[in-house]
Amino acid sequence: MRWWFLLLFFFSTAMAHAMPVPTTFSARLVHRFSEEMKPVRAQTGSWPDRRSMRYYQMLLNSDFLRHKIHLGGARHQLLFPSHGSKTMSFGNDFGWLHYTWIDIGTPSTSFLVALDAGSDLLWVPCDCIQCAPLSSSYYSNLDRDLNEYSPSRSLSSKHLSCSHRLCDMGPNCKSSKQQCPYMVNYLSENTSSSGLLVEDILHLQSGDGGSNSSVQASVVIGCGMKQSGGYLDGVAPDGLMGLGPGESSVPSFLAKAGLIHDSFSLCFNEDDSGRIFFGDQGSTIQQSTSFLPLDGTFSTYIIGVEACCIGNSCPKMTSFKAQVDSGTSFTFLPGHAYGAIVEEFDKQVNASRSSFEGSPWEYCYTSSSQQLPKVPSLTLMFQQNNSFVVYNPMFAFYDNQGIIGFCLAIQPAEGDMGTIGQNFMTGYRLVFDRENKKLAWSPSNCQDLSLGKRMPLSPNGTSSNPLPTDEQQRNNGHAVAPAVAGKAPHKPSAASSRMISSRQHWHCYFLLLFQILSAFY
Repeated sequence: MRWWFLLLFFFSTAMAHAMPVPTTFSARLVHRFSEEMKPVRAQTGSWPDRRSMRYYQMLLNSDFLRHKIHLGGARHQLLFPSHGSKTMSFGNDFGWLHYTWIDIGTPSTSFLVALDAGSDLLWVPCDCIQCAPLSSSYYSNLDRDLNEYSPSRSLSSKHLSCSHRLCDMGPNCKSSKQQCPYMVNYLSENTSSSGLLVEDILHLQSGDGGSNSSVQASVVIGCGMKQSGGYLDGVAPDGLMGLGPGESSVPSFLAKAGLIHDSFSLCFNEDDSGRIFFGDQGSTIQQSTSFLPLDGTFSTYIIGVEACCIGNSCPKMTSFKAQVDSGTSFTFLPGHAYGAIVEEFDKQVNASRSSFEGSPWEYCYTSSSQQLPKVPSLTLMFQQNNSFVVYNPMFAFYDNQGIIGFCLAIQPAEGDMGTIGQNFMTGYRLVFDRENKKLAWSPSNCQDLSLGKRMPLSPNGTSSNPLPTDEQQRNNGHAVAPAVAGKAPHKPSAASSRMISSRQHWHCYFLLLFQILSAFY
């Protein structure tokens, strides 16, 4: 091969001292599946027949790969729980909240956790001292028992020291070997969860509706040994996933690990189904409004409503601040806004005022037919003329014949802060964009993540039974094998562009050309 090096040296030396003259370069374009490329590419895989189905599939796969790279897919992933992105509501039995199945630990154990954007910690019943019943016989909507977590049965678990930055013990921590206790109090009266903090693996899936891959993410979990209040009465009996902006929430761990953009989306449909995606930044048609700080920090998701309109009427004094909380079933408004809104609604609704036993709402009406009558629309207005139409602010009451009445499902809040609950979120894909500190929304049936792009309800891309299979249940003697870790590559540094003089360095192209040829032959 000496003559190659002599030839390269001759060309590089001669061209470097040649007089600069105007030069035109030309090249012949060769298709990746042409006969000329077959000796090179056929060695790396199967070679498709021209215009065959395999031919077009390989072209399309290459296009998808290029598209994902241009969109940043090589840097961040779209993640969802290992059982799929589907969420579900079981109605009154489980407090009207939305739930999803998640897998924790090694071997993995399945938990049906409530989704709560109003808190941070992910906790599950664990080495229980005082927990809700886990037997399916207590719940009409379950056909198998719920699970209890134990760190001692997970090979990947480790207790958090009280000296850990996420532990609140402070000076009460006497030794780094001391475990970190936790206690979280919730807005509902006397409702809390307490126990010990542990670190373990949360099993997720990444994918775009085609091929999916397993991802293991290290998160902090509350080993919930003792629950109280609503958590003993059927609300979140198998745990709760906090989605708040705090450091201990699942989205925060995923974003800090570089697995996702610092955002997530929730979608709730009228049929009680829904979706959750970590890293979702929304669609091009969405509207948005900025999050507001609380006491100088973004400790929860608070938005400012400029006005609230009933039909075509926008009463005065209806501006308010509210926390956006998927862990609250219904909506609460500050007193001044509540009074103006319900009074205007009462003027416009074409139904007779009534009351229903056990109803927590003040403005209820009887229905003259077995269907919900047409009611005036309710619209939240934000800055820059962005609007959020509440699709169904009503709660209907039924008998054997159909609807017998309905209530405006809004209650007055104590204080000047409201809460936007799940009933106002129905029919929307809500994006909690923590990176840009804004809430975004677009109408959605919770099936299509974006225009022309369908995401899987389950890892296999098909609708799945909302309950895990027997093989995924620890109490049936089987366990799912640990998922393979999959971490997104680091973001490449931006290369500075520079114009290179072709008159001074065009001989470099010859060197490069000869090196390429020598690699092929």
